[in-house]
Amino acid sequence: MTVRIALLDAAHDDGHNRRNFRRELDADLVEFAATEGDLPESCDFDGAVVTGSRASAYWEEPWIAETKAWVSDAIDAGVPMLGVCFGHQLLADVLGGDVEPMEDYEIGYRTIEHDGESPLLNGIDESFTAFTTHSDHVADLPADVDVFAENDYGVHGFRRGDVFAVQFHPEYDPESARDVTKGKDEVLSAERIDRVLDGITEENYQAACEAKQLFDNFTRYVRDQRATQAAADD
Repeated sequence: MTVRIALLDAAHDDGHNRRNFRRELDADLVEFAATEGDLPESCDFDGAVVTGSRASAYWEEPWIAETKAWVSDAIDAGVPMLGVCFGHQLLADVLGGDVEPMEDYEIGYRTIEHDGESPLLNGIDESFTAFTTHSDHVADLPADVDVFAENDYGVHGFRRGDVFAVQFHPEYDPESARDVTKGKDEVLSAERIDRVLDGITEENYQAACEAKQLFDNFTRYVRDQRATQAAADD
């Protein structure tokens, strides 16, 4: 059963973003340029994904408010949702949490721990590697969410019902990681950028590929929810 998933692309003219999600999501992917105000006209999708962005979820920009409004409606309509990085923070905001700037920038291949309880991370070692890049974080969690992944920088995964969110970037390939890192020259020192670039190795990338399993887990979850709904409607 092929599922129809709305991809809300929150990146700004980033060719990497759509390429990465197209590669990883085995679904009928319908893409929307959220930063341009391009959003679905309805919630008639089996699932939805909100991508990363250089924006902050608390910025007062029309496209962010519009994206939050659509996401809120989709959640109310029972559409399973996955948020990645900015998407993770936007979902937290929509659900009543608080997103704030961090004191330190997290970037590079990092170790993250998960509790083994979330279906999103089935088949992934409880201590795993993923590429991270963010200067905001979910400072106050929404009520009634289950945190399933963390590291020393904070929350890296939470769930409420059919809503899943991860702070790390499971979709990144080495080219994406290098380009994003090089683009931080206005906020990070040259020494730190070089250190992160030195860590973008084939060995670290292969280790991080384990986390890509979450995309198959999400589409499987969406497929199961659709099948359950279809059986209930019969």
